Amino acid sequence: MREETNRAKDIEKKKGLVAFDLDHTLLDHNKGAITPSSLEAIKLLKENGYLVVLASGRNMYDRYSFDYLKEIAPHALVQMNGTKVLLDPLEKREVLMHSVMSKDLLERLIRFGKEHHIALGTAIEDRDYFTEEEQVIQYDLNFMQESDRNFVPVEELLKEEVSALCYCGGVTGAEALRKNFPELNVFPFSRDTGADLLEKGYSKAMGLEKIAEVYKIPGEKTVAFGDSFNDEEMLLWANVGVAVGNAIPYIKEKADIVAKPIWEDGIYLTLKDLGMI
Repeated sequence: MREETNRAKDIEKKKGLVAFDLDHTLLDHNKGAITPSSLEAIKLLKENGYLVVLASGRNMYDRYSFDYLKEIAPHALVQMNGTKVLLDPLEKREVLMHSVMSKDLLERLIRFGKEHHIALGTAIEDRDYFTEEEQVIQYDLNFMQESDRNFVPVEELLKEEVSALCYCGGVTGAEALRKNFPELNVFPFSRDTGADLLEKGYSKAMGLEKIAEVYKIPGEKTVAFGDSFNDEEMLLWANVGVAVGNAIPYIKEKADIVAKPIWEDGIYLTLKDLGMI
């Protein structure tokens, strides 16, 4: 009863919901770090009574992402493009929704990847399950300058609860996956270096809607920041959809506001202009 009372008080205090994508929105890949001004903006949002949500295509609990989750410390988390939604993700990890990919679909994807030499898979905790391991290593070296994968047989993935997969490669492979798996959403990364793969019917917007319902936050009090294809529905859902200045042109066209690039403090300056910090 006391916990429910505390939640009710917490709900009453929230002025609105602000959602952030991670990669190329909060996280500057050129420096391998979240921009300091964005972290300051998030701190001020919390102090001013706003609900901060991290909405990412990543599994934020794998070893490549968890430090970022701790640094941001959001009130709620939409991960793997809305296939898993959590409240209080660093403490109680209360799950609002969790979609698990069917074993049949997962098996077909693994077989397709191996037969067509397409690198796809996912990381779970300290293990990496991928087809075409050498391609994944090269992907890491190209975009992160290092690779420390702990590969296990990709077939072992069939024993896990998988919500989404990652494809590593160019446009051709993404198109092949889209053509052969019409039941999938294939969200290309903003730099055409790969894509998120998940079953249709899920999105960051869906996850944010569920969080807003719990916290009784009306639509007119929602703001979202993003940069790429998987952010489109989120930006359209929010009352104010903001594309960072380094976003792809397509997303800038969908946004209500185009901020300065993240390395020019775009998030901080936009929130200040909106009177939220």
